[in-house]
Amino acid sequence: MMKNIAIIPARSGSKGVPDKNIRDLCGKPLMAYAIEAARDSGMFEEIMVSTDSEHYAAIAKEYGAQVPFLRSEATSSDTASSWDMVEEVLNGYRSLGREFDTFCLLQPTSPLRSAEDIKKAYQLYYDRAEFAVVSVCEAEHSPLWAGHLPEDGEFIDFVNRNRPSRRQAGKKFYRLNGAIYIANINRFEQDRFLYQKGSYAYIMDQESSVDIDSELDFKFAAFLMQEGSGLN
Repeated sequence: MMKNIAIIPARSGSKGVPDKNIRDLCGKPLMAYAIEAARDSGMFEEIMVSTDSEHYAAIAKEYGAQVPFLRSEATSSDTASSWDMVEEVLNGYRSLGREFDTFCLLQPTSPLRSAEDIKKAYQLYYDRAEFAVVSVCEAEHSPLWAGHLPEDGEFIDFVNRNRPSRRQAGKKFYRLNGAIYIANINRFEQDRFLYQKGSYAYIMDQESSVDIDSELDFKFAAFLMQEGSGLN
């Protein structure tokens, strides 16, 4: 049986929303939703929070996650990638004599991702994927009617003159929603680019795909949670 680790990144501080990862959302710190979804999915041998803060670590442990070591300064910087952090976590566990077959990155900023989503994404991984499964949702707007603007705002090459009509452009577009990233660790350590042959998209609905990056996002997520629970 495969050994899976859930990695929940929660560095301290945030430029957009102060202490975003432990900010209260409907009675719980934001990171708690990722921890609980991972736990309730039953898919993981280990659920760990990667943080640079002892305070965050204490909160993570309170909700049932493991924090065997703190995140380094190098992987806590604004320029470090999530994949740098994942590699640090995997190497940290190796130094403790523990190895895993897959990791699942669960960002705290997707609190409406459910345990069922995680289970279904893993089922897709087991059924079809050789490398990775990454969650997506349908794009809110077609990129065919979006483009870049120069500083003066003039419409130069904003959209293609020969773009298809709305009727012709009926094909659905999808976007990464940041909720679930599952990858085979051996493959990941050879090539961090997940979007290739052998990888598959797990499609989530837009409501479950809220990604919190601002005060408005917090308000929207709280509204959806209250609506879903019947609160008003």
